[in-house]
Amino acid sequence: MTPVERLPAALARRIALGAQGFAEPRPAAPVGTRQLRRVAERLAVVQIDSVNVLSRSHYLPLFSRLGPYPRAALDVLSNRRHELFEYWAHEASFLPVRLHPHLRWRMAAADQEAWGSMTRVQRERPGYVAALLERVRSDGPIRASQLQEERPNRPGSMWNWHAGKAGLEYLFFTGALTATARTAGFERVYDLSERVLPAGIVHAPTPDRPDAVRELVRTAARALGVATETDLRDYFRLGPADARIALAELADAQELLPVEVDGWNRPAWLDPQARRPRWIRARALLSPFDSLVWERPRVERIFGFRYRLEIYTPAHKRVHGYYVLPFLLGDRLVARVDLKADRQAGMLRVQAAHAEPGVDRDVVADALAAELRLMAGWMELADVVVAERGDLWPELSRALASQA
Repeated sequence: MTPVERLPAALARRIALGAQGFAEPRPAAPVGTRQLRRVAERLAVVQIDSVNVLSRSHYLPLFSRLGPYPRAALDVLSNRRHELFEYWAHEASFLPVRLHPHLRWRMAAADQEAWGSMTRVQRERPGYVAALLERVRSDGPIRASQLQEERPNRPGSMWNWHAGKAGLEYLFFTGALTATARTAGFERVYDLSERVLPAGIVHAPTPDRPDAVRELVRTAARALGVATETDLRDYFRLGPADARIALAELADAQELLPVEVDGWNRPAWLDPQARRPRWIRARALLSPFDSLVWERPRVERIFGFRYRLEIYTPAHKRVHGYYVLPFLLGDRLVARVDLKADRQAGMLRVQAAHAEPGVDRDVVADALAAELRLMAGWMELADVVVAERGDLWPELSRALASQA
């Protein structure tokens, strides 16, 4: 029996960072479609979120890895070329269109996989949902705001959809509709999938569910490098039974190798093609929805970094702020900043800055200041302003002043 390899925690961390695209230097030349496509394929899932206090979240992971790039080029990949498509993966996400056939089992199981008002409107008003589909078929793309429906009064609910929106979302979940674009206000524009997706994808055969799930686990393993079963399942929000069968089959084929990682205290799996970088020289601000940090237990296991999203926490109970981005320097998460794009004033506002215990604050502040200035320039903001909150703000203010 082949002995299971034991990985030092630092090597596992570098493998994970390499798999996520942080082992390579940022391009020296202007970034174009080819680099964006490559990162999107590497990550496989780029999560979408509507919060816009800093930036729509799907733009940030590519900036973190590539530096400044034209946002319009990413919009072209999703809204014009449709090389990326929207669907429910980890959460609402952009994915390479090659994965569409591998998610059709989820589309076919919408009545079991979907939730809330989506399934309720189909169950209670199937004729209405069918009529919505026919309206799109005959009249073309549609937004939910074009439907004359009364929005229900359910205070505190983030899924406070009227029946038309719920019906369109059900049809989106089934794959009958897809997003052909997003409006300036980030509203989804729905159209028939066969009118939006490339013909080669529309007519591609649908894999059996076990084959499809195996490809999703394989894709997650490549994106993660080294991961536990839970990590692999979470990437595409797969059920335990499906994922375990796929894991066993990939292990039998030696497409995944069992490993032990110091300090993880649970079995792990290694992509045998994963790079093993000797060092990581990254410098990046990470969206709260970045695939490197979206699974909080994995972040704590790999980086020793406890991270919680406090958007939905009452302001007086927040510890680090509203929209807090971890700061990656080298192979460590060394700080976190609460950021806001004040577009009217032309300022990138650092509303709080906190350092991790034990770091050299001057070194961290210098690197963070440079990254904040790079981000401000990319976002066409004239300056960076630091509020007097958090334990890193004095060093960060000095570093920004010295770099001005």
